[in-house]
Amino acid sequence: MRFSQATAERAVHARLAAIEEGTLEVRHRGATTVFGGGGDLRASVTVRDPAFFTALAMGGHLGAAESYVRGEWDADDLTAVVRIFLRNRDVLEAIETGWARAVQPIAWAMRALRRNTRAGSSRNIRAHYDLGNEFFALFLDETLTYSAGVLEHPGSTLADASTAKYERLCRKLALTAGDRVVEIGSGWGGFALHAAGRHGSRVTTTTISPAQAALARERVAAAGLGSRIDLLERDYRDLEGRFDKLVSIEMIEAVGHQYYREYFECCAALLEPHGLAAIQAITIQDRFYAPDRPDFINRYVFPGSCIPSVAALTAALAHTDLRLVHFEDITPHYAETLRRWRERFEAAWPAARALGFDERFRRLWRFYLCYSEGGFAESVLGSVQLVLAKPHATLPAAIAPALPTRFTPTEATGRADPRGEARPVRMADTDEWERAG
Repeated sequence: MRFSQATAERAVHARLAAIEEGTLEVRHRGATTVFGGGGDLRASVTVRDPAFFTALAMGGHLGAAESYVRGEWDADDLTAVVRIFLRNRDVLEAIETGWARAVQPIAWAMRALRRNTRAGSSRNIRAHYDLGNEFFALFLDETLTYSAGVLEHPGSTLADASTAKYERLCRKLALTAGDRVVEIGSGWGGFALHAAGRHGSRVTTTTISPAQAALARERVAAAGLGSRIDLLERDYRDLEGRFDKLVSIEMIEAVGHQYYREYFECCAALLEPHGLAAIQAITIQDRFYAPDRPDFINRYVFPGSCIPSVAALTAALAHTDLRLVHFEDITPHYAETLRRWRERFEAAWPAARALGFDERFRRLWRFYLCYSEGGFAESVLGSVQLVLAKPHATLPAAIAPALPTRFTPTEATGRADPRGEARPVRMADTDEWERAG
């Protein structure tokens, strides 16, 4: 279907006219059109090239993202733009299912090619982490933690939040010096260093990113923990042995929905009959779970990734002898973590440019960070910690201290959690658990 940019602009305006919550201003050729008007969110979009309207009309949110990367539009608050669309889901769906349907088969076909077989997983992981350790070090804290932190106090730094997250997981597992721990997804060794250094545990950890493995080995050696940490470069499906405890932090998003059952079967097989597992995962609301659907993240940032819903995880878990004995929602903490990563990324841009990254890359990563932050701020995306138990596991009575669920406007972009102040989190059986955060 061929149509003019003027036709596309009229079509986009017609869709945006349905915005009810939040205020979105669209500035183009000296004119400003205001959509919506209710609620606390406000954002302004400046269209620099009318090709933006065609991109949005024909490509949906993927088209809008690609148009942003090309510099065809800007926003005074990109995270707020994302949040406004998430609050007006009917508007977003109308854009996605209009003319954008014409190009969807291509995106779906490209998505299918990124299946996480052993070889596919290696390619997909390299596509992201081969950006280089130096790049990630520009915006991560000194622990090199690339997952949601836990901000226990108003003055917590990112490093504090990373350490608190690791310690929280250790406490949920009642980790001891005598424990043999297996970690699926090493990152740059942050959890392994914490568990071995602070708790004296023996940790076997694995990653399929050569770049991560090389730096993690250097960090282990520098910490003098080579005798307690065994760092492997193996697919999780190829791990062997039996362990007392298992940890996997934001790795399941790289598994692929076709392999959730196999992932949990591998976890169960690696644990002793008394074993416990702690899984930290990014999730999506069950009603929005569409595992084969292409989106900005799995197209341009994490090829092959799939965000699970809690229902998808528990359905896969049901095929093992692991019981879900604890669930904690730390979603507001991820919105804040991402906000801080974004600030550090922007501040470090001159150093990133010196590494060879161009303006298109900068805009792509800005969109990625704001897109993700908006998802967590609106609780469309979630961040959860699960504790799973083998049949003969002994469960700790108290899991961890209560967490704050509100941040001041200077500390977070997200809205205050309506559930109120945090409560202590305690172990429960598989049918009932307390939820905090």
